[in-house]
Amino acid sequence: MLRELELLENSPAVKSYEILDYKEGESFYFLKIRAELIDGSVLYIREFVSEEEYNYSFQWQKDGKLIVRWDNAPHHRDIETFPHHKHVGSQDNIQPSREISLEDVLRVIEEKIKPSSSTSTRLC
Repeated sequence: MLRELELLENSPAVKSYEILDYKEGESFYFLKIRAELIDGSVLYIREFVSEEEYNYSFQWQKDGKLIVRWDNAPHHRDIETFPHHKHVGSQDNIQPSREISLEDVLRVIEEKIKPSSSTSTRLC
């Protein structure tokens, strides 16, 4: 099983996922996945992995609105983590990013949308 599918299977933030495209060659694979998350948001995953290259885009959105998109398209040379960057809240809000794998991205998302445990009542 691909590492990405294992990560999705084991993530408490992922409700379900669908493989949209998968291609494999001798030394590469290309993967597109749509993952539905437990809060109703969606994570679109696109990865091209080969011995020489790793290209990715992880777009997290809700109700058609961008939450964060992580990618390494080489067009924001002024970012300190070039080519790795993220678009936060809008296409124009570009920030440095150290999250470069699905594992990194899922960790961020899991922190933001933890599954609700039983409803707790606080008495103050």
